[in-house]
Amino acid sequence: MSIQQHPSHVTIHEKEALVLIEYQNEWLSKDGKIHHLIEDHQQFADSIESSKKLLEAARKTDIQIIHCGLFFEENHIELGNTTYGLRAAIATFKTFIKGSPGSQFGEAFTPESGEFVVSGRTGASGFAGSNLDSFLRNQGIKKIYIAGYALHVCVESTLRHGHDLGYEVTVVEDATSAFTQEQRKHVLEHVVHHFGKSITVDQFIEKYIPCSYHPTPQS
Repeated sequence: MSIQQHPSHVTIHEKEALVLIEYQNEWLSKDGKIHHLIEDHQQFADSIESSKKLLEAARKTDIQIIHCGLFFEENHIELGNTTYGLRAAIATFKTFIKGSPGSQFGEAFTPESGEFVVSGRTGASGFAGSNLDSFLRNQGIKKIYIAGYALHVCVESTLRHGHDLGYEVTVVEDATSAFTQEQRKHVLEHVVHHFGKSITVDQFIEKYIPCSYHPTPQS
């Protein structure tokens, strides 16, 4: 789908940001080292298409677009000698190594001029060890939308962390995916409302590009 008949640019009067979490080939490519963790392939495929639609819409506004990936040295020295949890898994499976194919942003999600790429991140939350918080504060941004992977791990962690830092956080629910439908349902029904809220991509578009979105089937 594509956005048709839209104004060339839509001004948002309140400073806001769209934070795209881990749109990298470790997830997006079938050769990615963590792609195999996905059990609900339809949910994941749908989320990619919705994410493309979301990013296309956001680029028609002046919302700040932020790409929040993971990038580690080859020996994952940033993570220390942790022997459990996500940090250990990242090092064990040698994922998100700087310069590797898996660490690259997916072709449809390559950052463009004026879009900020987060650096220094070392944990599940997009804020963990990174310059995301300082960038948002320096830009005067208090409201953020988040999308990406995985919903029940890094997206949820960023939601919780952002809430505790004082941000108004909204999950774009169809532009994210968990491994299973059960995980997705749990986060959206039992977690999100404690720390923020959720909207769909279409609701985002209706809010920021009113009367200008017309879905066109892909050939």
